[in-house]
Amino acid sequence: MRSIVALGRSGLEMFWFVLGCCRLFVDFLYWLFIGPIRGFKLRFGEIARQSVRMGVNSVPIVFLVNFFVGVTLAVTVADILKIFGAVDYTASVMGVGFWRELSPLLTAIIMSGFAGASLAAEIGTMKVGEELMALEASALNPIRFLCVPRLLAVMVMVPVVTLFGNVFGIYGGYLVYYGLLDLSWAQVYDKMLDAMKVKDVWVGGMKSVIFGTIVGIVGLGQGMRVSGGAEGVGRATTNAVVYSIILIIVADCILTVALYFF
Repeated sequence: MRSIVALGRSGLEMFWFVLGCCRLFVDFLYWLFIGPIRGFKLRFGEIARQSVRMGVNSVPIVFLVNFFVGVTLAVTVADILKIFGAVDYTASVMGVGFWRELSPLLTAIIMSGFAGASLAAEIGTMKVGEELMALEASALNPIRFLCVPRLLAVMVMVPVVTLFGNVFGIYGGYLVYYGLLDLSWAQVYDKMLDAMKVKDVWVGGMKSVIFGTIVGIVGLGQGMRVSGGAEGVGRATTNAVVYSIILIIVADCILTVALYFF
């Protein structure tokens, strides 16, 4: 009985948190599109700084994860296709799989730990230190001043980093093709082009934008609702990563099923 009550309480908390994230996203859209019309300019310098901090600095981690996943997946797929005498199609499976599914998903999960946790800890520390109240006292809206540049940076950089993840993963697979299957780069390239469609490219790009939005909104949302001092900051940081991963996987499932019919 206690387990059922705890599960229900967690589900209800998740529901209210998602509702708060939706409200935060509406405020973000307001300050992004309506704010500049009313004279509140975007802070492009801060957007660039946050982009370097959360995007460029995450490239080495994305390289390591996608590269080794590419190697592992190529060996696994080649081993399965060898049974049917279709090893040459390993590159086709890798190309479509990485562009549509693996790279957006892996990169978003990495960014949830790299950028989402950082946002939650940073904004949460500001709230505990009453810096958000100081901004409001200075007639500066915290969402416009803090959240908009950070969320915009994450939304832009996750697709960019995902593109690098595609290259790293496919290159890792190519080393398998070249070393074990004796396929040249031209053969791998031709196989990928034959299998991939324009839909695969834009679906992967759309997913990366949505996943980046989830990472940014959840991280900022957790930071904005911190309470309880340093312990609350730690709890918000953990929740930011956990909630981001859950929502990313759920969104990926919904998008994949929905796009299957189009």
